[in-house]
Amino acid sequence: MRFTQVFLAAATAVLAISVPTEMKKRGHKLRFFGVNESGAEFGNQNLPGVYGHDYTWYNLSTIPEFINKGMNIFRLNFQMERLVPNSLYGPLDPYYSGNLTQQVNYITSLGAYAMICPHNYGRYYNNIINDTAGFEAFWATVAKPFKSNSLVMFDTNNEYHDMAQSLVVNLNQAAINGIRGIGANSQYITPEGNSYTGAWTWISSGNGATMGALTDPQNKLIYQMHQYLDSDGSGTSTTCVNSTIFENRLVAATQWLQQNNKLGIIGEFAGGDNATCLAALEGGLTYLGNNANVWTGAMWWAAGPWWGDYIFTMEPPSGIAYTAILPKLLPDD
Repeated sequence: MRFTQVFLAAATAVLAISVPTEMKKRGHKLRFFGVNESGAEFGNQNLPGVYGHDYTWYNLSTIPEFINKGMNIFRLNFQMERLVPNSLYGPLDPYYSGNLTQQVNYITSLGAYAMICPHNYGRYYNNIINDTAGFEAFWATVAKPFKSNSLVMFDTNNEYHDMAQSLVVNLNQAAINGIRGIGANSQYITPEGNSYTGAWTWISSGNGATMGALTDPQNKLIYQMHQYLDSDGSGTSTTCVNSTIFENRLVAATQWLQQNNKLGIIGEFAGGDNATCLAALEGGLTYLGNNANVWTGAMWWAAGPWWGDYIFTMEPPSGIAYTAILPKLLPDD
């Protein structure tokens, strides 16, 4: 989503639990269903920032709770400049990367998927990334510690926007090349498109005409799109356009996936706690399940210990989406 910062407090703990291999949505199957974890990218105007003051990591004690609810994938958002500071060609920061690795290892030890996502909008130190070789080097560095963990997914970058379309394609291809080049061959990679990777604008933005050209020697690409239900699709309002807007905004992207023999995943979605949005959310997830030949799943935006009273917070135990919305999106007994 178009990011807004919020600050509160956090803690971590661990439990053990089994994980579902797929999530059923009211009789329809999604291979992946989960949530974004957001907070390690907070304070991005203060780099590198101070852990616990400018940014935070995620409460591991919530992961088994989410798994018990039927989730099996967690999108871990982070800041590129903290993970690989100063230069795209540089080494990992040992402290920040240590925190990321701890999160990934715990989630995957439970049998769930951990998607690692630079939440940078195609920018590095606020400048559009034009150095595709540097981006390839960045991804080689980031992927290497996880190359033997098949439950890790790599998200090339969160929501490229206002960039040359050819550059977005080339950056995605560079990320793929960097990841595969260091021997990370078993993991899924999720390219993202221009224009905030919106499903509803996938064709009109030019993504549809260009992103299909990406190649992966392992044939494990899942195109990541985001979809919100408010009038401008920004995910900043709890008011949904109508009760079918989620499904309506997926139709053109679904046709593109089908026509091009591609797979997709909704990397971010959300809606408000009201009758219109709840109907739209249920309808959209059902539509994804009915088109499971191309759609692999969906992830809610967002959880994280610093979201406070954010309109879509999924953070247990009292987040509005966790208490009021998630129970209505879970499979019927």
